[in-house]
Amino acid sequence: MNFELMTFDLVGVAHKKCDILLVLLTNKFQPGMDPLSTMIAQALKLGDLSSKVGSLLDIYRPAGLLCTRLVLIQAGDATSGEIRKSIAASMALLKSAKQKQLVLFFETTPSVQALRVAMTSLADSSYLYTTTKSKNNSETRSIARVMVSVPDSANLTAGFERGAAAVKGIEFAKEWGNRPANHATPTHLAQAARSLAKSPRVKCEVLGPKEVAQLGMGAFMAVAQGSYEPLRFIILRYSGAPKTTAPVVLVGKGITFDSGGISIKPSAEMDEMKFDMCGAASVLGVFKALAELQPDLNVVGLISACENLPSSKAVKPGDVVTSMAGQTIEILNTDAEGRLVLCDALTYAERFKPRAVLDIATLTGACVIALGGVRSGFFTDNEALSTALMSAGESSQDLCWPLPLDDEYAEGLKTSFADVANVAGRAGGAITAAKFLQRFTAQYPWAHLDIAGTAWRNGAVKGATGRPVGLLLDYLMACENVT
Repeated sequence: MNFELMTFDLVGVAHKKCDILLVLLTNKFQPGMDPLSTMIAQALKLGDLSSKVGSLLDIYRPAGLLCTRLVLIQAGDATSGEIRKSIAASMALLKSAKQKQLVLFFETTPSVQALRVAMTSLADSSYLYTTTKSKNNSETRSIARVMVSVPDSANLTAGFERGAAAVKGIEFAKEWGNRPANHATPTHLAQAARSLAKSPRVKCEVLGPKEVAQLGMGAFMAVAQGSYEPLRFIILRYSGAPKTTAPVVLVGKGITFDSGGISIKPSAEMDEMKFDMCGAASVLGVFKALAELQPDLNVVGLISACENLPSSKAVKPGDVVTSMAGQTIEILNTDAEGRLVLCDALTYAERFKPRAVLDIATLTGACVIALGGVRSGFFTDNEALSTALMSAGESSQDLCWPLPLDDEYAEGLKTSFADVANVAGRAGGAITAAKFLQRFTAQYPWAHLDIAGTAWRNGAVKGATGRPVGLLLDYLMACENVT
């Protein structure tokens, strides 16, 4: 989707020829004497358009305007949350529209954050996956061009550019999250990462089974050994600051299909386990956005990519493996594999002497029970990092919420046969998983994002969401301004 920033008032935008004119109205709307203002004022007076946030009115070929369709949407005080809600209200309308050119008009000049949220929300509402559909399939994304129009564009250019970059990153993450497992193997993910290295300041290195074995990544290798598809350890580097500047490291869980291994999952909805690499997809999406923005910071992306399948070679419950950190792990449940591929990547991250490490993973069903699909859960014992993540979640409207890391939660991970078990009991499952990962993060500030509830939607709107690319991008761009 292509965006263009334009400056118009209500009079000017009425004379802009387009397929759809989407007007975001605020509580401060003051009508003028122009045809569009008069139309809006009459709709409000007659009750055709209520004052409730998200209310909309669709008008076909409005008199005195050059648009084919005029859609009026109530956005309240135009906060980021209200903008997101009002754009989402038009989702069904935009999905069914076959027009190609859309003008998104802000009746009052928005904040930078609200502008970015409007762009990402609009892209989300019109997104359509087509990669593995036949060429004869008639479904296509009809809206290809969006002109974002504001009364005053001063001071909005940087925010607009970040919004456009965020859309590209989110949609790159969606693309790889949505691909079936046979179209998104570890090798395919490595190819996607290499494609990003064609951009300035981005480099990519891919390690195979031999190199990973030499590093001693026994936990990662244990998960991969049951599959015919070879594992890939992907290292992305974005270098926008001097080499002396410590990088932020993003670690993505890349289980391209998760059957549960020997501890096999129920067959119902197992197809959704292609989404178990959405943490990795989010890292790819962030690098896509960074390549667009070219900010002055250093970022490293690490992706442990493999399949988790049952076979005669698969790791078994009760097996003990040795991680890259030298810690031995008793694998009591082979379906708790994400923490195994992540722990070795977290150890590998030490070599970059990072300012912070964030791992992103569809890790536990327990986090879905705790927070549903609204907020991602995150864990950290670093107060500054916690504050920064909450702030980034709010500014991007890619919301998150902190969960505890009390040492008592680690008691269930004790075992008689290794340094640590890979699972505890059912109680507090998202927390005990985080406590497992914490064992491998003593050398740097660390946060763990559990996106099991937010990485994809199911039901009629099944598909990857691209989260938490928006949150991560806002976090990183805030880091750019901190010396």
